[in-house]
Amino acid sequence: MKRTDAIPSQPASPPRQKPATLDANGRQNLRSRRTTAVIPRLTDRRSPPLSFAQERLWFLDQLEPGNPAYNRPLALRLTGVLDEAALRQALEIIVDRHEVLRTRFIIRDGQPAQVISPSGALSLPVIDLSQLASTERVSRARSLATEEALRPFDLARHPIWRATLLRLGEQDHVLLLVFHHIVFDAWSAQVWVGEFRELYRGLSMGISPALAGLPVQYSDFAHWQRQRLSGELLEGQLGYWKPRLSGCVPLDLPTDRPRPSVQLHRGGCTEVFLPEPLTGALKALGRHEHATLFMPLLTAFQVLLSRYAGSEDIVVGSMAAGRNWVETEKLIGLFLKTLVLRTNLSGNPTFRELLGRVREACLGAYSHQDLPFEQLLEALRPDRVLSTPPPFPGGI
Repeated sequence: MKRTDAIPSQPASPPRQKPATLDANGRQNLRSRRTTAVIPRLTDRRSPPLSFAQERLWFLDQLEPGNPAYNRPLALRLTGVLDEAALRQALEIIVDRHEVLRTRFIIRDGQPAQVISPSGALSLPVIDLSQLASTERVSRARSLATEEALRPFDLARHPIWRATLLRLGEQDHVLLLVFHHIVFDAWSAQVWVGEFRELYRGLSMGISPALAGLPVQYSDFAHWQRQRLSGELLEGQLGYWKPRLSGCVPLDLPTDRPRPSVQLHRGGCTEVFLPEPLTGALKALGRHEHATLFMPLLTAFQVLLSRYAGSEDIVVGSMAAGRNWVETEKLIGLFLKTLVLRTNLSGNPTFRELLGRVREACLGAYSHQDLPFEQLLEALRPDRVLSTPPPFPGGI
C-alpha cells in the first residue's frame, strides 16, 4: 500500500485546549499541567463506572435509543496493493490495546456500568464495488458510507464501533469506520489513525511493530475522575462557575422558521475562509492584547449574536480537548469537554475592551475546566426544554 490518507467525515480535531496561560508573545501555552503519573490503575476491572461525559451520552441514548446523532464516522482511502491480512491484524491490535473499544454499557444495581469484553475475532465485512462503472462506484461508496454512519448502536451490546472495507479497484480501497461518541472523540481519531499507520506499515513489511505501552486505560481515568472530583476541588470549581452562569438563558435568535418542539439534530456545517491579510491582522491584534487567535474571533462572533438577538448577555458553548494529563494523550476515549463562555457586552465597549472581557472569560474557563459540564448542569439545575437545552442550544 503506497499511501494511507485519512479523510475524516467529521471536522478536524480542534487544537489541544488545556488550562490556558499566555507566553510573552500572547500565544496560548498548551503544555499539560502534570508531567508525572497521577492516574492509578484499577485493581478490579469487572465493573468500572462511567466517566461523567460517558454518563451523559448514556442518558441521552436512554432518552432516544438508537439515535445516530452521536455516531462518529471516519473514512480512510487506501491506495496501492492492499495487504488485507495486515490490515485486519492492525485493527485487532488497536482493539486489544484500547479497552474502551471492547466496552459495552449496562445497568447494574440501577446505575450504568462498563463491561470490558476480552479480545476476540474482528468482524470486517468486505464489499466489492470494483465491477461497477466509475461514476456508479463512487456514488455507491458514498451511499454506503452514509448508511453506515446512520446505522444505530446498541450500547449494551459489544462492540459499539464497526469497520467495513470497500473495494473500489485492485489498488483502491476505502476503510469505513464508525464509532459511538461514548468511546471516541476528535482527538481519538488522531490517535487511531496514527497507530493504524504505524501498525499497518510494519505488518505489511513483515515487521512486528512495537507501540509504546499505555500507562492507563480509559476505565482507569473514569474511576479516578469520579474519585478526584469531590470535596475541596469540587467546591472550588462550583464556586467559580455558579455565580458566572447564574441566570443564563438561551439566546432568542430570529429564524426563518419555528423551532421544533424537540431537538432534531439536523444541523449543518458551513465553512468560512478568512483572507490571509485579515487573519494576519487578527493574529497581530491578539499578540498585542495577549490573546490567542480564537479570542478575537469569538469576540466578533459574540458581537454578531448580540446584534441579532438584541441582548448584551451572550453565552457561547466551546469545546476543550479535556486531556490535561500526560497519561490521557495517547488514549482512545471520550475526553471532550464543553466550556460555557459568557460575556457581558453592556456599556458600549470598544472592540479592544470587549476582547479583554472575552480573554478573561476564556482564561477563567480553561483554568476551571476540571468541572465536567454534566456536573455543572446538575448544580445549576436549569429548566430543561427539549427544543432549546440550556444554557445554549446543544447544551443538554
